[in-house]
Amino acid sequence: MSANAPITQDVMTIPRKLPEGPTNIVGMTRPQMREALIASGTPEKQAKMRVGQIWQWIYQWGVRDFAEMTNLSKAFRAELAEKFVIEIPEVVSRQVSSDGTRKYLVRIAGGHEVEVVYIPEEGRGTLCISSQVGCTLTCSFCHTGTQKLVRNLTSAEIIGQVMMARDDLDEWPTPGKRAPDESRLLSNIVLMGMGEPLYNFDNVRDAMKIAMDPEGIQLSRRRITLSTSGVVPEIARTADEIGCLLAISFHATTDETRDKLVPINKRWNIRELLQALADYPRVSNSERITFEYVMLDGVNDTKADAHRLISLIREFNIPAKINLIPFNEWPGAPYKRSSGNRIHAFADIIHEAGFASPIRTPRGEDIMAACGQLKSATERARKSRRQIEAEAGL
Repeated sequence: MSANAPITQDVMTIPRKLPEGPTNIVGMTRPQMREALIASGTPEKQAKMRVGQIWQWIYQWGVRDFAEMTNLSKAFRAELAEKFVIEIPEVVSRQVSSDGTRKYLVRIAGGHEVEVVYIPEEGRGTLCISSQVGCTLTCSFCHTGTQKLVRNLTSAEIIGQVMMARDDLDEWPTPGKRAPDESRLLSNIVLMGMGEPLYNFDNVRDAMKIAMDPEGIQLSRRRITLSTSGVVPEIARTADEIGCLLAISFHATTDETRDKLVPINKRWNIRELLQALADYPRVSNSERITFEYVMLDGVNDTKADAHRLISLIREFNIPAKINLIPFNEWPGAPYKRSSGNRIHAFADIIHEAGFASPIRTPRGEDIMAACGQLKSATERARKSRRQIEAEAGL
């Protein structure tokens, strides 16, 4: 079955209406920016240098106005302002949890909305970003999974979430100076927000290349984790073309249960997925694969499940750690969170087998910002397809 299985979901997405007027320069790769500058009249011999200059202003120092790019001539700055813009998603609302977690609702082209979450921790700050409006998948425990896919985010809309958060945290360094890594408020990115990143591979790759660029936002590839539900054909590409850490939304130890919790399992079952993980080019003891396992009362939380999970990981010889996630309940959710005793008993079995088994502390529950709870306000208001099409300019 898997040899012929498509890697995109069988859904009709609403196409993005291309904006009229100046082109947004955010989200372009360096080669794309070079070609755009040449097409707009920049001499080819100067284009590479100009890309480097503009790149630093936008991604290293957070400048949004070409007029402030003082190492460019006034005439060139004026030309840039005529033909290009520097735009990121618009913040619609910002909520702050009692534990310091920040949840942003941001608006993108077409009037659609996605959610972004910033989680401050001791010595680090993690930004959970989205890759799609809605989600291609229908994972039954996930609030986002109840929202139909509208469209993929562009690379500009993905990296724009990072830029938006740095704006809010006020941590762009002063032009000409570099902030030390240890002082970063936003030190890590996880692609665990709305959407399945590997169903939007090219845009995710381009955005993360910008995030990792040493003359831009400068995040190490080890500071970026991509979470997938198991799009097997794209897993090897993740190592080759992005190089980030990998997390798997696993959640079950039998195909029967995983088919219900993570329906993509019907295309690529547990053994096919585990083989792809065993073959992951970057997998090692220093770059273990994270298995995300949401704890659902009476569904996947028995001692037998814990022992099966250990057996599967050992059979395929996968360097792994298992993140146990207490289920974050949402209105109408069909499941309940496993008891604390059950979660700790599960964790003890895994730990005794020699695997790290941290229990994730729920964050931002009071503002519906916890894992599996993201769902845009647009969808909560249940806009009709006709309304969405109108906003998309169709």
